Parts: sequence; structure tokens; C-alpha cells
Amino acid sequence: MTVLPYRRALIVGAGPGLGASLARAFAGECGMRVAVAARRREPLEAIASETGAAPIVADASDGAAVDALFDAAELALGGAPDVVVYNASQRVRGSFVEVDAQAVARAVDVTAIAAFRVAQQAVRRMLPDRHGAVLFTGASAGIKGFAQSAAFAMGKFALRGLAQSMARELAPQGIHIAHVVVDGAIRPVGVPNNGQDSLLDPDAIAATYVHLLAQPRSVWSWEIEVRPWVEHF
Repeated sequence: MTVLPYRRALIVGAGPGLGASLARAFAGECGMRVAVAARRREPLEAIASETGAAPIVADASDGAAVDALFDAAELALGGAPDVVVYNASQRVRGSFVEVDAQAVARAVDVTAIAAFRVAQQAVRRMLPDRHGAVLFTGASAGIKGFAQSAAFAMGKFALRGLAQSMARELAPQGIHIAHVVVDGAIRPVGVPNNGQDSLLDPDAIAATYVHLLAQPRSVWSWEIEVRPWVEHF
């Protein structure tokens, strides 16, 4: 078992891929109490059945729902989460001159503004003890914009800026902020490794999150990239 200085975790944007892997790692390997949140109950029930995590239905793009989410998480976990992972995002693909502006705004809200809402609620609860960690799931789109993917680039660039600003402000106050750049496609559930590692293993990504949480404060990373060796830099 990996011993971490944290006891309670909340994963927002949990699904059958990375979210489930994080729940398994936190609950199993690390012995933490875990709550998982998403807009739909069905994927949460599957994670809860496997890991014992508490399922909470919440829309992080709704401010009132985020307040209620943290109240529910505290009740389920026996206290405020001292690890919060923001794993939600939304994509809108299409030609720049044709993509719907309202859909773009919604995607940026889910990917970045909702992350701000969740992180703000988390940090407010962590600061009194000067202890906690907030981890953001980023993407290569936060480093380089791709064609016909303006909305995703906007959201992920904003998420990266949020994480960097938070890290500079909050690390001196005992809160570890880290941004994980997932540079490549995550292997879907049920798809075997093709022998070339062209898709990222979600369990391996989760192990990287655990490594971040295990870092001594003197060497806290604010950003780390994970990519298969076949991915172009």
C-alpha cells in the first residue's frame, strides 16, 4: 500500500476510463475514502460497486450544484476532501467559421470555468489546515491548438493557466496544485494493448497521480506530462 498524507478524495468528472482508474488507485492502493461525481449516475454506480466509492450526481457547470456536491462529499467521506481531482471536459469539433458559439461557450465552461468553481470550493476547505492537493486533468490541447478544435484548446489553455496561477499562490500555503498533460488518447475500457503502447493506459496515468500526491513538499511538481512513446512531441 502507498502511504499518502491524504485521507479523503473527490474525483469530479468520473467515468469508466481514467476516473475509474483513479478511484481504484486511491481507494485500493492508497487506502483513501473516495467520492466520485459526474452528471450521470450510471457510470458512477459501476465505479462505486468496484471500489466502494461514494457516488454523487452533480453538474460542475452549475455553481449551486458544486456547493451541494461538496456538502454531500463531506457527509459521505466523514470530512472535507483533502484531495480533489478535476477530470471533466467537453469537446466541440468543427470548422472555425461554422462551429456554434454557444456550444463553444458551454465547452469552455465545462472544461475550465467549472474547474475554477470546484477548485475554489476545495481550497476554501483546505486552507484552514494549510493542507491538501488539487489535481487537474489537462491535455496536449492546452499546449498546442489543433485544427477544428478551438473550443477544446480554449478550455484546456485556460485550465493550464488556472493551475499555474493557483500553484504559485497556494503552494506556499501548503496546497499542492498539479496539472497533468495527457498527451495522447487514453485506451478505452475493453481495448487490449496493441503491443506498441500507442494508447495511454488509464491505470498507468492514475499511478502518476499517486506519485504526484506522494511527492515531498520540497519537490512538488506543478505540471507533468504523460504520453506514449509513439506520440509526436
